[in-house]
Amino acid sequence: MIELDEQQQAARTWFESLRDAICAAFEAIEAEAGSDARFEYIPWDRADPSGEPGGGGVRGVMKGKVFEKVGVNVSTVGGTFEGEFAKSIHGAGEDPKFFATGISLVAHMANPHVPAVHMNTRFLATTRRWFGGGADLNPPLPYAEDTEEFHAVLKAACDAHDPEHYPRFRKWADEYFYIPHRKVHRGVGGIFYDHLEKDWAADFAFTQDVGRAFLDIYPRIVRRRMGLPFGEAERRQQLEWRGRYAEFNLIYDRGTLFGLKTGGNIDAILMSLPPMAAWS
Repeated sequence: MIELDEQQQAARTWFESLRDAICAAFEAIEAEAGSDARFEYIPWDRADPSGEPGGGGVRGVMKGKVFEKVGVNVSTVGGTFEGEFAKSIHGAGEDPKFFATGISLVAHMANPHVPAVHMNTRFLATTRRWFGGGADLNPPLPYAEDTEEFHAVLKAACDAHDPEHYPRFRKWADEYFYIPHRKVHRGVGGIFYDHLEKDWAADFAFTQDVGRAFLDIYPRIVRRRMGLPFGEAERRQQLEWRGRYAEFNLIYDRGTLFGLKTGGNIDAILMSLPPMAAWS
Protein backbone atom coordinates (compact mmCIF):
# COMPACT_ATOMS: atom_id res chain seq x y z
CA MET A 1 0.00 0.00 0.00
CA ILE A 2 1.19 3.52 -0.74
CA GLU A 3 2.13 5.65 2.26
CA LEU A 4 -0.30 8.41 3.19
CA ASP A 5 0.30 11.66 5.00
CA GLU A 6 -2.16 13.07 7.54
CA GLN A 7 -4.33 14.92 5.02
CA GLN A 8 -4.42 12.01 2.59
CA GLN A 9 -5.40 9.58 5.35
CA ALA A 10 -8.12 11.89 6.67
CA ALA A 11 -9.65 12.24 3.21
CA ARG A 12 -9.50 8.50 2.57
CA THR A 13 -11.11 7.72 5.93
CA TRP A 14 -13.95 10.15 5.22
CA PHE A 15 -14.70 8.79 1.75
CA GLU A 16 -14.79 5.24 3.05
CA SER A 17 -17.08 6.18 5.94
CA LEU A 18 -19.39 8.02 3.55
CA ARG A 19 -19.49 4.89 1.37
CA ASP A 20 -20.54 2.82 4.38
CA ALA A 21 -23.32 5.27 5.31
CA ILE A 22 -24.69 5.52 1.77
CA CYS A 23 -24.65 1.77 1.20
CA ALA A 24 -26.45 1.19 4.49
CA ALA A 25 -29.12 3.73 3.52
CA PHE A 26 -29.62 2.14 0.11
CA GLU A 27 -29.82 -1.36 1.58
CA ALA A 28 -32.47 -0.11 4.03
CA ILE A 29 -34.58 1.08 1.10
CA GLU A 30 -34.29 -2.34 -0.54
CA ALA A 31 -35.38 -3.97 2.71
CA GLU A 32 -38.42 -1.68 2.89
CA ALA A 33 -39.37 -2.88 -0.60
CA GLY A 34 -39.21 -6.50 0.51
CA SER A 35 -35.86 -7.19 -1.14
CA ASP A 36 -32.87 -8.91 0.41
CA ALA A 37 -30.43 -7.27 -2.03
CA ARG A 38 -27.13 -6.20 -0.53
CA PHE A 39 -23.93 -4.69 -1.84
CA GLU A 40 -21.20 -6.97 -3.09
CA TYR A 41 -17.73 -5.56 -2.42
CA ILE A 42 -14.84 -6.44 -4.71
CA PRO A 43 -11.38 -5.12 -3.78
CA TRP A 44 -8.81 -4.38 -6.46
CA ASP A 45 -5.14 -3.37 -6.52
CA ARG A 46 -3.23 -1.22 -8.94
CA ALA A 47 0.41 -1.46 -9.99
CA ASP A 48 2.14 1.79 -10.91
CA PRO A 49 3.97 1.86 -14.27
CA SER A 50 7.18 2.12 -12.22
CA GLY A 51 6.48 -1.32 -10.80
CA GLU A 52 5.83 0.04 -7.32
CA PRO A 53 2.50 -0.52 -5.50
CA GLY A 54 -0.04 1.98 -6.83
CA GLY A 55 -2.86 1.67 -4.33
CA GLY A 56 -6.30 0.36 -5.19
CA GLY A 57 -9.90 0.45 -4.14
CA VAL A 58 -13.15 -1.37 -3.53
CA ARG A 59 -15.94 -1.68 -6.06
CA GLY A 60 -19.37 -1.95 -4.45
CA VAL A 61 -22.36 -3.01 -6.55
CA MET A 62 -25.96 -3.82 -5.66
CA LYS A 63 -28.71 -5.06 -7.98
CA GLY A 64 -32.10 -5.09 -6.32
CA LYS A 65 -35.80 -4.40 -6.56
CA VAL A 66 -35.52 -0.60 -6.26
CA PHE A 67 -31.93 -0.08 -7.38
CA GLU A 68 -31.68 -1.91 -10.70
CA LYS A 69 -27.94 -1.27 -10.54
CA VAL A 70 -26.05 0.98 -8.14
CA GLY A 71 -22.30 1.25 -7.82
CA VAL A 72 -20.51 2.91 -4.93
CA ASN A 73 -16.74 2.86 -5.38
CA VAL A 74 -13.89 4.12 -3.22
CA SER A 75 -10.28 4.25 -4.28
CA THR A 76 -6.93 5.50 -3.07
CA VAL A 77 -4.21 5.49 -5.71
CA GLY A 78 -0.87 7.11 -6.34
CA GLY A 79 2.25 6.99 -8.45
CA THR A 80 3.28 8.70 -11.65
CA PHE A 81 1.24 9.83 -14.63
CA GLU A 82 2.46 8.44 -17.93
CA GLY A 83 3.31 10.52 -21.01
CA GLU A 84 1.41 13.62 -22.05
CA PHE A 85 -1.55 12.94 -19.73
CA ALA A 86 0.35 14.61 -16.86
CA LYS A 87 0.12 17.96 -18.65
CA SER A 88 -3.68 17.83 -18.51
CA ILE A 89 -3.76 17.46 -14.72
CA HIS A 90 -3.64 20.43 -12.36
CA GLY A 91 -0.11 20.79 -10.96
CA ALA A 92 1.39 17.75 -12.74
CA GLY A 93 2.89 19.37 -15.81
CA GLU A 94 6.41 19.62 -14.39
CA ASP A 95 6.27 16.74 -11.90
CA PRO A 96 4.08 13.76 -12.89
CA LYS A 97 3.76 12.25 -9.40
CA PHE A 98 0.19 12.13 -8.08
CA PHE A 99 -2.14 10.93 -5.33
CA ALA A 100 -5.93 10.59 -5.53
CA THR A 101 -8.61 9.34 -3.18
CA GLY A 102 -12.36 9.60 -3.51
CA ILE A 103 -15.84 8.15 -3.73
CA SER A 104 -17.85 7.71 -6.92
CA LEU A 105 -21.51 6.72 -7.07
CA VAL A 106 -24.02 6.12 -9.85
CA ALA A 107 -27.50 4.68 -9.32
CA HIS A 108 -29.77 3.41 -12.10
CA MET A 109 -33.25 2.76 -10.79
CA ALA A 110 -35.84 0.09 -11.62
CA ASN A 111 -38.79 2.50 -11.61
CA PRO A 112 -38.58 5.22 -14.31
CA HIS A 113 -40.25 7.67 -11.92
CA VAL A 114 -37.20 7.46 -9.62
CA PRO A 115 -34.36 9.63 -10.91
CA ALA A 116 -30.96 8.17 -11.55
CA VAL A 117 -28.19 10.02 -9.75
CA HIS A 118 -24.45 10.60 -9.79
CA MET A 119 -22.24 11.76 -6.93
CA ASN A 120 -18.48 12.00 -6.71
CA THR A 121 -16.10 13.76 -4.33
CA ARG A 122 -12.35 13.47 -4.38
CA PHE A 123 -9.03 14.78 -3.08
CA LEU A 124 -6.01 14.96 -5.37
CA ALA A 125 -2.40 15.90 -4.80
CA THR A 126 0.29 16.71 -7.33
CA THR A 127 2.47 19.76 -6.78
CA ARG A 128 -0.91 21.22 -5.75
CA ARG A 129 -3.60 19.86 -3.42
CA TRP A 130 -7.30 20.26 -4.08
CA PHE A 131 -10.81 18.88 -3.71
CA GLY A 132 -13.41 18.38 -6.42
CA GLY A 133 -16.69 16.67 -7.06
CA GLY A 134 -20.40 17.27 -7.04
CA ALA A 135 -23.76 15.61 -7.51
CA ASP A 136 -26.38 15.75 -10.24
CA LEU A 137 -29.89 14.36 -10.66
CA ASN A 138 -30.79 12.50 -13.85
CA PRO A 139 -34.53 11.75 -14.08
CA PRO A 140 -36.03 10.04 -17.14
CA LEU A 141 -39.36 11.52 -16.00
CA PRO A 142 -38.58 14.83 -14.24
CA TYR A 143 -40.65 16.10 -11.32
CA ALA A 144 -40.29 19.76 -10.41
CA GLU A 145 -40.66 18.93 -6.70
CA ASP A 146 -37.68 16.56 -6.79
CA THR A 147 -35.52 18.95 -8.80
CA GLU A 148 -36.25 21.88 -6.52
CA GLU A 149 -35.64 19.93 -3.32
CA PHE A 150 -32.40 18.39 -4.64
CA HIS A 151 -31.07 21.84 -5.51
CA ALA A 152 -32.30 23.36 -2.25
CA VAL A 153 -30.39 20.84 -0.15
CA LEU A 154 -27.21 21.33 -2.17
CA LYS A 155 -27.62 25.11 -1.96
CA ALA A 156 -27.93 24.93 1.82
CA ALA A 157 -24.71 22.89 2.00
CA CYS A 158 -22.95 25.44 -0.20
CA ASP A 159 -24.33 28.50 1.57
CA ALA A 160 -23.02 27.25 4.92
CA HIS A 161 -19.50 27.74 3.54
CA ASP A 162 -19.64 30.49 0.92
CA PRO A 163 -22.67 32.24 -0.64
CA GLU A 164 -20.86 32.27 -3.97
CA HIS A 165 -20.43 28.49 -4.05
CA TYR A 166 -23.91 27.49 -5.17
CA PRO A 167 -24.43 29.84 -8.12
CA ARG A 168 -20.91 29.18 -9.32
CA PHE A 169 -21.02 25.40 -8.89
CA ARG A 170 -24.56 25.07 -10.30
CA LYS A 171 -23.48 26.91 -13.44
CA TRP A 172 -20.39 24.71 -13.63
CA ALA A 173 -22.58 21.59 -13.44
CA ASP A 174 -24.86 22.89 -16.18
CA GLU A 175 -21.83 23.45 -18.40
CA TYR A 176 -20.12 20.17 -17.54
CA PHE A 177 -23.07 17.74 -17.58
CA TYR A 178 -23.97 18.63 -21.15
CA ILE A 179 -23.96 16.42 -24.23
CA PRO A 180 -22.65 18.62 -27.07
CA HIS A 181 -23.49 16.25 -29.92
CA ARG A 182 -27.09 16.02 -28.65
CA LYS A 183 -27.27 19.67 -27.58
CA VAL A 184 -29.02 18.66 -24.35
CA HIS A 185 -28.16 18.45 -20.67
CA ARG A 186 -27.97 14.92 -19.34
CA GLY A 187 -30.26 15.70 -16.41
CA VAL A 188 -31.64 18.52 -14.26
CA GLY A 189 -28.28 19.55 -12.85
CA GLY A 190 -26.80 19.88 -9.42
CA ILE A 191 -23.35 21.16 -8.51
CA PHE A 192 -19.86 20.52 -9.85
CA TYR A 193 -16.58 21.92 -8.53
CA ASP A 194 -12.90 21.33 -9.02
CA HIS A 195 -9.49 22.71 -7.94
CA LEU A 196 -10.82 23.85 -4.56
CA GLU A 197 -7.52 24.63 -2.84
CA LYS A 198 -7.68 27.90 -0.87
CA ASP A 199 -7.87 26.38 2.64
CA TRP A 200 -7.47 22.62 3.06
CA ALA A 201 -9.50 22.28 6.26
CA ALA A 202 -12.33 24.48 4.98
CA ASP A 203 -12.40 22.78 1.59
CA PHE A 204 -12.42 19.36 3.25
CA ALA A 205 -15.30 20.43 5.50
CA PHE A 206 -17.25 21.62 2.46
CA THR A 207 -16.60 18.37 0.60
CA GLN A 208 -17.86 16.43 3.62
CA ASP A 209 -21.04 18.53 3.69
CA VAL A 210 -21.65 17.81 0.00
CA GLY A 211 -21.57 14.10 0.85
CA ARG A 212 -23.90 14.58 3.81
CA ALA A 213 -26.31 16.63 1.69
CA PHE A 214 -26.49 13.85 -0.88
CA LEU A 215 -27.12 11.27 1.83
CA ASP A 216 -29.92 13.48 3.18
CA ILE A 217 -31.83 14.21 -0.02
CA TYR A 218 -31.50 11.29 -2.40
CA PRO A 219 -33.04 8.54 -0.22
CA ARG A 220 -36.00 10.86 0.39
CA ILE A 221 -36.59 11.25 -3.34
CA VAL A 222 -36.27 7.51 -3.89
CA ARG A 223 -38.87 6.71 -1.25
CA ARG A 224 -41.22 9.35 -2.70
CA ARG A 225 -41.23 7.79 -6.20
CA MET A 226 -40.33 4.10 -5.94
CA GLY A 227 -43.92 2.89 -5.55
CA LEU A 228 -45.43 4.78 -8.48
CA PRO A 229 -46.93 2.64 -11.27
CA PHE A 230 -45.36 2.70 -14.72
CA GLY A 231 -45.84 1.05 -18.10
CA GLU A 232 -43.95 0.24 -21.26
CA ALA A 233 -43.89 3.86 -22.49
CA GLU A 234 -42.21 5.08 -19.30
CA ARG A 235 -39.73 2.18 -19.39
CA ARG A 236 -38.86 2.95 -23.01
CA GLN A 237 -38.24 6.59 -22.16
CA GLN A 238 -35.98 5.50 -19.31
CA LEU A 239 -33.94 3.19 -21.54
CA GLU A 240 -33.45 5.85 -24.22
CA TRP A 241 -32.42 8.38 -21.59
CA ARG A 242 -29.90 5.85 -20.26
CA GLY A 243 -28.41 5.69 -23.76
CA ARG A 244 -27.64 9.39 -23.53
CA TYR A 245 -26.16 8.92 -20.08
CA ALA A 246 -23.88 6.23 -21.47
CA GLU A 247 -22.82 8.49 -24.34
CA PHE A 248 -21.77 11.23 -21.93
CA ASN A 249 -19.81 8.94 -19.65
CA LEU A 250 -17.94 7.23 -22.48
CA ILE A 251 -17.15 10.37 -24.48
CA TYR A 252 -16.90 13.33 -22.12
CA ASP A 253 -16.62 12.25 -18.48
CA ARG A 254 -13.32 13.27 -16.85
CA GLY A 255 -13.46 10.58 -14.20
CA THR A 256 -13.73 7.83 -16.80
CA LEU A 257 -10.68 9.17 -18.62
CA PHE A 258 -8.71 9.60 -15.37
CA GLY A 259 -9.41 6.03 -14.33
CA LEU A 260 -8.40 4.59 -17.69
CA LYS A 261 -5.26 6.72 -17.95
CA THR A 262 -4.07 5.76 -14.46
CA GLY A 263 -4.57 2.01 -14.76
CA GLY A 264 -7.63 1.70 -12.57
CA ASN A 265 -9.93 -1.29 -12.36
CA ILE A 266 -11.97 -1.41 -15.60
CA ASP A 267 -15.15 -2.76 -14.00
CA ALA A 268 -15.01 -0.06 -11.32
CA ILE A 269 -14.38 2.68 -13.89
CA LEU A 270 -17.31 1.58 -16.06
CA MET A 271 -19.72 0.81 -13.20
CA SER A 272 -21.53 4.05 -14.17
CA LEU A 273 -22.92 2.42 -17.31
CA PRO A 274 -26.56 1.31 -17.05
CA PRO A 275 -27.51 -2.37 -16.98
CA MET A 276 -29.83 -1.83 -19.97
CA ALA A 277 -30.19 1.03 -22.45
CA ALA A 278 -31.83 1.67 -25.81
CA TRP A 279 -31.34 3.85 -28.87
CA SER A 280 -34.09 4.69 -31.37
